[in-house]
Amino acid sequence: MASSEIEALTQALSRLPGLGPRSARRAVLWLIKRRETSLVQLLAALEGVAERLVECRTCGNVDTTDPCGICADPRRDQRSLCVVEDVADLWALDRARLFTGRYHVLGGRLSALEGVRPEDLAIAALIERVAAGGIDEVVLAMNATLEGQTTAHYIAERLEGYPVRITQLAHGLPVGGELDYLDEGTLAQALRARRPVG
Repeated sequence: MASSEIEALTQALSRLPGLGPRSARRAVLWLIKRRETSLVQLLAALEGVAERLVECRTCGNVDTTDPCGICADPRRDQRSLCVVEDVADLWALDRARLFTGRYHVLGGRLSALEGVRPEDLAIAALIERVAAGGIDEVVLAMNATLEGQTTAHYIAERLEGYPVRITQLAHGLPVGGELDYLDEGTLAQALRARRPVG
């Protein structure tokens, strides 16, 4: 049997997404075998992040500086704002390096079943950013779920009175996808969003 400290580390790792108890035990054993290199580096990295982690007051991103690196970057297009549900979505979009503007993290999505109301999200802060001016386009990058689309529709309604172009990410067929393997919702969205060839 492992000591209580090793067991506590195993339990902590098993709570991470994608790691169950068995995978966590393997990770702990791997770290123990590489105590001087990997374990010490991991502990130092975790300590550093834990001490300096902050939420950006401008966009809601998580970083070690406020404003975050994205908001502080002068090369970013300040006239374009991409609205996402959470930080994971921001990181995924920014990792692709296809969007050069700024972001706004809502902190979730509207959900009647889960009791998430507009005031529970950073929608008021989004409206304030748009009302301050200087933004030409708001890209609604919500997930293609019922709650995500409800959130996008609600935000679009709230922004109607402002002189901004409101766009939404396209939904439909994934690149390399085969029609036979797609669900009806994806196929319906792809048909609705069809465009002329050529």
